[in-house]
Amino acid sequence: MQLLERENELTVLRTAVDGAVQGQGSGVALAGDSGFGKSALIEALCRDVTGARVLRTHCDPLDTPRPLGPFRDLRRLQLAGLERGEDFLLAELCEQIYTSLAAEPTVLVVEDLHWVDAASTDVLRFLARRVESMPLALILSYRDREIDPRHSARRLLGDIASLDGLTQVALQPLSVDSVRTLLEGTGLEPERVHAITGGNPFFAAEVAKEPDLPLPNSVRDAVLAHTSEVEPNDFEVLQLIATAPDRLDDRALPLLGVDLPTLRRLDATSLLTRTDDGIVFRHELARQAVETTIPPGGGSRLHAVLLDVLEQVETRDPAVLSHHAVGARDGARATHYARLAGEDAARAGAHTESAAFFATALEHLTTDDPRERAGLLLQLSYQQYMTSRLVEAIDNVRATFPLWERAGDAAGLAAAHEAVALYEYYSARRRQAETHSGRAADIAVAPAAGLALGTARALQGYLAMMRSEIEQAREFFAEATQVAAEHDDGLLTLKSGLFRATTELVCEEDGARSNLLDHIDAARDGGWDELASTGYSQIANLDVEHGRFRAAENLLQLSIPFTIERDIPICRHWQTAVRSRLHLHQGHWNAALEDAGDVLNSEGMPLAKLWPYLVNVLVPLRRGESADLNALDEVWALADLIDEPLRRLAVLAALAEVSWMTGEPDERVREDAVDQLADLTAQPGASWGAGHLAVWLRRLDLPVGVSGELAEPFRLALEGRHADAARWWNLAGDPFAEAMSWSDSSDPDERVRGIKLLDGLGAVGTADRHRVVMRAEGFTAVPQRPRQSTRANPAGLTNRQLEVAKLVARGLSNAEIAARLYISPKTADHHVSAILAKIGLPTRRAVVVQATELGLT
Repeated sequence: MQLLERENELTVLRTAVDGAVQGQGSGVALAGDSGFGKSALIEALCRDVTGARVLRTHCDPLDTPRPLGPFRDLRRLQLAGLERGEDFLLAELCEQIYTSLAAEPTVLVVEDLHWVDAASTDVLRFLARRVESMPLALILSYRDREIDPRHSARRLLGDIASLDGLTQVALQPLSVDSVRTLLEGTGLEPERVHAITGGNPFFAAEVAKEPDLPLPNSVRDAVLAHTSEVEPNDFEVLQLIATAPDRLDDRALPLLGVDLPTLRRLDATSLLTRTDDGIVFRHELARQAVETTIPPGGGSRLHAVLLDVLEQVETRDPAVLSHHAVGARDGARATHYARLAGEDAARAGAHTESAAFFATALEHLTTDDPRERAGLLLQLSYQQYMTSRLVEAIDNVRATFPLWERAGDAAGLAAAHEAVALYEYYSARRRQAETHSGRAADIAVAPAAGLALGTARALQGYLAMMRSEIEQAREFFAEATQVAAEHDDGLLTLKSGLFRATTELVCEEDGARSNLLDHIDAARDGGWDELASTGYSQIANLDVEHGRFRAAENLLQLSIPFTIERDIPICRHWQTAVRSRLHLHQGHWNAALEDAGDVLNSEGMPLAKLWPYLVNVLVPLRRGESADLNALDEVWALADLIDEPLRRLAVLAALAEVSWMTGEPDERVREDAVDQLADLTAQPGASWGAGHLAVWLRRLDLPVGVSGELAEPFRLALEGRHADAARWWNLAGDPFAEAMSWSDSSDPDERVRGIKLLDGLGAVGTADRHRVVMRAEGFTAVPQRPRQSTRANPAGLTNRQLEVAKLVARGLSNAEIAARLYISPKTADHHVSAILAKIGLPTRRAVVVQATELGLT
């Protein structure tokens, strides 16, 4: 197809290729409707590439795409796991691809992202985040109208819009002048053709090919004009090819009786082309046009023919066979192949596609066997849970209850109650979770249930632990461990041990953190990614709870990428919420709000939203900005549903802070907090949360009844040793708590010091409150509110800028930062300049000198 009005877009693409040849990676995403010339533009680019290898692949236009389909077709990369059809970890595949692409200049083209599978999206996001560190031109194409907010490519496109080294280019329809150029010598009227085609380059080009025919009313008519002289038998082959949207496999041609003369005649239509493995239509619009000619009832026959033939070809691809079995309306084979495809997808970490395949298997299930239907529903629900679709997961598990009962399968019924208990808990419905976990255990007592009793006890212990019922939790874990030993089950043994280690960390026992990390390593080594990620979630949460902020930061730098690489969005959601709370403690206000917004605006576990809600209230309040205080009612209701001491303490402390800031009494603080503090303090692991609340009650001049031991900085504060408490928080890395400790002092100089620290943090709202209190007490030497922050602080940095700032603080050069973050030295330099401007320091050397004070160590 002739390229018109695409010079600028081609220049952008060629610049990316030139950069790759010179060792500087970048990426371009081409957006445009079908027929707008994305493929033609890429074809023109690839024809002229010198000095770099070209790898070109497409996403599958199947009902449910093959997991990693585009990368399975890139045989030149010699991806071991995919080639041998073995089980592999997505992270290992990403590293393989990265290593291969980093080895030599490469143009990697992935077309039709609107059909991409979730696992391929993860690989592409992995590459996009590192594109500047490779000699790579990453070229992507997609139809933007076909990517809705829930599409698996949406996060990738978000990365492209925000990451360095990546560009989006939108193709526009042709002008009348270009249509005139296209029609030159045909005698057709450009204005009329432009009006009919809407400037669609493919449509207009098809019209130009047949100028002697009446003007078609649609792309379909224009395409079918090429087939007017095709014989009926040949046309049926065209329809057969149109029935295989991914491609008609070369190896199937002899089995279908398609000989060389037939292929020559079809090639004359100019509608077909070939890939490395088979025949496809030159353009998807052409395929769709031919597909519309298949008569009612004919489609299922064609799919059946292809299914019979492809079953004779090795290696069989269950995703493709599932597609044709569904088209053939062959329920038994559709269920069989969809289930296999779902299991393959789950092993590849493609949980979105896995869920889609299991849903297909269920839809076409023909047997009345309740056990088989229940098993599929349970598999589907697990994949939905992994992709944060908790409501659907719960509904599907509930649907299995009567099926397991009909089948007389106690172990299956117990497993179903256990699954729904976990999903209910993550949905912040503790009461329902405990009911189902108890039911699971009751059922699993039956001898036939076997291992189910152990898994049920492990979950009961987990729920008890989260409610600070530590002794009860330990009894459950002991029983689970015993059942695991009786059945020699490695997963249950490890799960029980990991939960037990978490309990020890809750109680701050010596060596508990190290022990928990050992269990996480064992889970990773065993390939139990969800368990390992659950361990990370627990340790990160407790690190922040116990004031180990630097340890939490280091852990989250490891664990959040793990959730992305292993496609566990439910854990990424939780850990991002933990990071928002961590940023709040560290005074990184913008980064805290960024993470809180990410959690609140995305699907995930309601359980994780409690701290992001609080962050969204506390940050603007501390900064002296307008805050949505009504959100506190929602948080209070959420804490009621979760019904756990540590979360209730956190919400009460936040309510107390709001009350102190606004001067408005809150009955939940004056009554509930005061009345419950003693009981809450006595709960195992509550010394930090209770201490936080106690200090805020003291600031409000409310009674502070404590019946247990408080964590050190709070004990110091309540003993009136405010300077010692401030120094403790300084060493821990909580500048806001440090400033508040100074301001709590009776010494005017220390109070002024606290106010100045708060001003420097950008917490001018809190500083103003202290100013009001001091003036009311008769102090005159109260520092004025600064016009703007006069002290360097990283409060306004984004997460990415914080990453760079910490490396600057460690003395790394731009080149070293670039290598560490997979960006170019030029991009690193841009980040450093922006950081210096935001924190108001003149040089990177000044950042190094003030690193500790800035909280960047």
